[in-house]
Amino acid sequence: MRMLNEADDNDVSVSWADQQRINKFSRTISKLQDVEYDLKLKRDEKEALDDLAMEFELVDEDDKVLYKIGSTFVHVPQAQALEMLERDNKKVEEEIEQLGSAADSCNEEMKKLKVELYAKFGNNINLERD
Repeated sequence: MRMLNEADDNDVSVSWADQQRINKFSRTISKLQDVEYDLKLKRDEKEALDDLAMEFELVDEDDKVLYKIGSTFVHVPQAQALEMLERDNKKVEEEIEQLGSAADSCNEEMKKLKVELYAKFGNNINLERD
C-alpha cells in the first residue's frame, strides 16, 4: 500500500453509469466464484465416476454391484451398472462444459468492464482479485 499525496488526482467523479459498471463487475465476480466452485465439484464427481468405471471393469459380468440412484444404493448387474455409469459420466461432462462456458463468459465480461473502469478511474480503483 502507498499513501496518497494531496497532489494525487483522486477526485474523480463517479457517474450513475460508472456505478452501474462497478456493480456489474462485482456481480460478475460473485457469479464467477460460484461457477468455479460448482466446476470444481463437477470435476471431482467426474474423477470419482472415472475411478468407479475402473472398479466396475474388475467385477465379473455375472455379479451384481451396488449403484447409487439418488440417495439410495441398489443392486444391479455389472453390465447395466456400466451403462448407467456411462450415462452419468456424459451428463457430468456436459455440465462441466456448460460451467466452463459460463466461466469464460464471466471472464470476458470482467475484461471488458476492467478496460472501461481503468480507463476512467486509473489507479483510483482496484479490480484485481486477491
